[in-house]
Amino acid sequence: MLVVLDTNILFSALISPHGKPDVIYRAWRSARFEIVTSQLQLDEIRRASRYPKFRDILQPAKVGAMVKNLQRAVVLEELSLSVEADDPDDAFLLAMALVSDADYLVTGDRRAGLLQRGYIERTRIVTPAVFCAEVL
Repeated sequence: MLVVLDTNILFSALISPHGKPDVIYRAWRSARFEIVTSQLQLDEIRRASRYPKFRDILQPAKVGAMVKNLQRAVVLEELSLSVEADDPDDAFLLAMALVSDADYLVTGDRRAGLLQRGYIERTRIVTPAVFCAEVL
């Protein structure tokens, strides 16, 4: 099974070690499914982790370890596919789901329109709670 995790899920796994995002991240580390990521997302993790709102809550060593771990995931080098999203910053997540033919895209962002969309082709777009209930 292939799963795309929104960057907010990855950050949440680092911030709250016992929440659903952390459960999902640990399940991937235990080889329960494959994560699909991209160079765009890895760059976003590096860049966004330095934003003032995250600087005090995300430890650089943990972010670095996560990026290193994610380099063992399915890493899409190029995303030439153009996908429309309510939030243009989320378009690459939808492109990753389409290019990889992922089973799930997991996001916690209720404002950006991804969850309201529900699907992109065969990929279901769900919250961490739904993913855990259905898969883990």
